Amino acid sequence: MPIEIMNNNISDSYICRPIISVKMKEISLESFNNTALAFASKSKWKLKKAYYLFRVVNNSTITGIATFAANLALKLKLPIKGIIKRTVFDHFCGGETIEECRQVSDKMASYNVGSILDYSVEGKDTEEAFDASLAETLKTLDNAKGNPAVPYCVFKPTGLGSALLMEKVQLGETLNKEEGQAFERLQQRYDILCKAAFNNDVRLLIDAEDSWYQITIDNLSYSLMEKYNKHRAIVFNTYQMYRWQGLDNIKKAHQVANEKGFVLGAKLVRGAYMEVERERAAAKGYPDPICIDKEATDKSYNDGLQYCVENINNIELFNGTHNENSVCHLTDLMKKAGIEPNDSRIFSVQLYGMSDNISYVLADAGYNVAKYLPYGPVKYVMPYLIRRAQENTSVGGQSSRELTMIRQELIRRNGQ
Repeated sequence: MPIEIMNNNISDSYICRPIISVKMKEISLESFNNTALAFASKSKWKLKKAYYLFRVVNNSTITGIATFAANLALKLKLPIKGIIKRTVFDHFCGGETIEECRQVSDKMASYNVGSILDYSVEGKDTEEAFDASLAETLKTLDNAKGNPAVPYCVFKPTGLGSALLMEKVQLGETLNKEEGQAFERLQQRYDILCKAAFNNDVRLLIDAEDSWYQITIDNLSYSLMEKYNKHRAIVFNTYQMYRWQGLDNIKKAHQVANEKGFVLGAKLVRGAYMEVERERAAAKGYPDPICIDKEATDKSYNDGLQYCVENINNIELFNGTHNENSVCHLTDLMKKAGIEPNDSRIFSVQLYGMSDNISYVLADAGYNVAKYLPYGPVKYVMPYLIRRAQENTSVGGQSSRELTMIRQELIRRNGQ
């Protein structure tokens, strides 16, 4: 399906912030082994708690049993919320409310690491829930206004509208009256958020979803970019680079941006739905949209970084990765292109509770860094927490890497 852009008028109120020249520190893979920098913000007690948490997460059997038991206990309304909140929730989330997140956000800001508050409530597919998600995301935009510690806000498309509805639109199916009205409300919610982001001078990330309705999201994103990204990127679309079409999707979007006269906001991630995507492709008999292996995914991601840096004059780049090689690749590209580490058009971002060795080392070297900071009521954030546990168990030995580094830092501190 081709990219379609709706014509909109634009205010001329945005001027890009100047870049202050800073001395660039060399970044290499060895840099990310600096545990003193990586865990400077954590007390010894916090480190010990994280160590035991990752020991549990590193065992897939125990993780499976623990998540099942936690979900069951919450459904039965057993009094375990406090245990969850003090352990896995405390490690991967900022709090249950924006107010609870402020202490975490302020502490990270003291180390030049920003926060991206992510309302991570899932599993509610009603118009009332969509409106509630809209209202909460507007609160995050108000919280970010004039706050350099919060450089972006974010929303999940399925938090604002039905996935089934977006799929029907992508397939070109005729919507009945009720569906048409629902899709209009979905579009209105998108625009309300993007307008608020524009007025607050806060960048807004639109997360990625499954491929069978991602094009609907893409089209909405580009129509909003044309409206709000005339002078800088306010609206960002997400590109899942584990899809073999990832780089081509960025190039096509960039072409549209050039033709329509807006700045492309590009959030690059590897992706989070590989198993589901492959299973659906096999079941329905269409080509697997995922790269053939990790090496191909890494190349796709790094090629995407290179394309964005080469076209940085009208692309703003959000580098969302825990991959140390990709981070080094980006810093090398920036150095070769003469781009300052603190150039406001480029941020590197990791999830809260993971890869502090990347985040804090980059921040110390003067690069723009932020953390996704999920929040929401404990019982409604459980799907997010389960995904984090599964990701650390299965992807590239992430929990093993975290364990090794935490252990090294504890040994270092004990030796002082």
